[in-house]
Amino acid sequence: MSRAPALVLRQGDRERLAELARLPSVPSGLAKRARMVLLASDGVPNAQIARAVGVSRPTVIGWRDRYQQGGIAALDDEPRSGQPAEISEADVVVATLADDGRPPERLGITHWSARFLAAELGISFASVARIWRKWKIQPHRIETFKFSTDPELEAKIGCSQGTAETGNRMILMGEGAWSGPLLGL
Repeated sequence: MSRAPALVLRQGDRERLAELARLPSVPSGLAKRARMVLLASDGVPNAQIARAVGVSRPTVIGWRDRYQQGGIAALDDEPRSGQPAEISEADVVVATLADDGRPPERLGITHWSARFLAAELGISFASVARIWRKWKIQPHRIETFKFSTDPELEAKIGCSQGTAETGNRMILMGEGAWSGPLLGL
């Protein structure tokens, strides 16, 4: 069985490859490829590299070849084949924040949940949740007044004997006092 010669690195690449293999912020696939190239440059046999890194021998050979042809830049992921995603992040963000973040009254909810918005848009709730995380959107924390959907709210808080406005809050006075944000009407 023949042994592949040690891979000759380009000038300055050893330090950069060692950095790619070591840093936690580097995607794991790129770090693994950098480790393969470094081991190949040290003269380690392809089969041993494959066992150490957890890939097949043909994979090691392929990455050696890619490095030889294009250097470190060739170790990056290539664009994936297939149809691009049809979910528009902008549509999800706009739908979430439209009407001050309030869903349509017909749904009977005070704020969007990932499942309700997903059903409304016809996409998966995981996609909605992923987009919300990416854009740091938290519909339950949007600072607007939430109208209660409880039809018996008036009975529960008692007959209102009056209201008083203090700053940006409105206080309903009845049997039990309640205060909430003042509507910006």
